[in-house]
Amino acid sequence: MDKRLLLDARTLQIMLDRLCHQLMEDHDDFSQTRLIGLQPRGSLFARRIRQRLEHFTGKSIPLGLLDVTFYRDDFRRRDEPLVASVTDMPFDVEKKKVILIDDVLYTGRTLRAGFDALLDFGRPEQVQLLCLIERKFSRQFPIEPDYLGQAVNTLNTQKVVVSWAESEGQDSVWLLSR
Repeated sequence: MDKRLLLDARTLQIMLDRLCHQLMEDHDDFSQTRLIGLQPRGSLFARRIRQRLEHFTGKSIPLGLLDVTFYRDDFRRRDEPLVASVTDMPFDVEKKKVILIDDVLYTGRTLRAGFDALLDFGRPEQVQLLCLIERKFSRQFPIEPDYLGQAVNTLNTQKVVVSWAESEGQDSVWLLSR
């Protein structure tokens, strides 16, 4: 397996700060904005975004975690039973601006499921998408991020792996090839 480093810890931190500054430009004081991380991997990214935003703004910013396991269109096609993550939505999304956060945008199926799951909690005024990495040339749904760290040209045989210090011990993004 071939492994290529896409982002090291320093570059990833710069990218996170840039994304946060873009969010601050568009969402003012965040009083009408809700951050929602898609479980499991998007939640790690969302927590980091929230931490940086709170550092920059000095304000508490609402964060929810949304599990989309049983909203996916392929959950019945698996051989093994699925293990759902926790959904924690401690706020109302009705008439709020929602930013769905995921680490890697690949086919768009996870985000499509995220839209369905989100609507069970109310009807937001607006939904935006924040992704760290967008894999080009693999979309199955017409979904594009509003906020993007980096676009990467990939083949279907390749995989993008995001590592976070909180779970894997270091921040990095890798492209794996078979």
